[in-house]
Amino acid sequence: MITAYNNPRLQAESADLEFAGMKILLVEDEFDVGSAIQRTLKQEQFIVDWVQNGDEAWYCLKQSQYTLAIFDWMLPGLTGVELCKRLRSQQNAMPILMLTARDRWEDKVLGLDAGADDYLIKPFRMEELLARLRALQRRAPQFQTQQLQVGSLTLEYGDRTLTCQFPDTSPRSTRLSKKEFQLLEYFMKHPRQAMSRDQILNYLYELDAERISNVVAAQVRLLRRRLAEIDCSDLIETIPGGSYRINPRYAE
Repeated sequence: MITAYNNPRLQAESADLEFAGMKILLVEDEFDVGSAIQRTLKQEQFIVDWVQNGDEAWYCLKQSQYTLAIFDWMLPGLTGVELCKRLRSQQNAMPILMLTARDRWEDKVLGLDAGADDYLIKPFRMEELLARLRALQRRAPQFQTQQLQVGSLTLEYGDRTLTCQFPDTSPRSTRLSKKEFQLLEYFMKHPRQAMSRDQILNYLYELDAERISNVVAAQVRLLRRRLAEIDCSDLIETIPGGSYRINPRYAE
């Protein structure tokens, strides 16, 4: 049994996590355990894709980008250990937390050697799960960078602020909402690539989320409205066929 996460004080403290809103792949075949973890992570503002077998997890990993992964050890199809090995063989350094009822030290060594970054024994408390995720985030190299810079654009992770500064001009800044931040971060991580509607959907939303046909266009429109506050409404270009990218003049 997994102890529920129902401490209001701890919920309030962790609701403002610096990394809230990032995307987690949860692979857990026990329904009660998986649903409890998913519910807790959503309370923390994470985007969560929950699947119940290793083969489906591998498909998700090939289709979308994740901040963290939580793998159960024993799964239908590929096991958690096999998923770890496959990811590491592709030089994917995404932090991985392994869940298992196996508590022998030999099993811990096997899981860690396969590529897991941490190991959590069932049953556990949700507070410990969240603490381990925070520790993984702090240790992971990609979380050490406090800003993302592309051309004239600087995106601050701490307060979700975008600053635009061309040579010989004064800097202009605006603070973004979580979804605006996630969308612009995605574009800035692929500054010279046109991103399709499906790619954006997979990045911003969970697998089981209701996907309204015009949701991507709506999110881009909201981001452009925010960017207009600093005279950068042309930062995101629409490409014929329904794709989007950063205007090249901002990425130089």
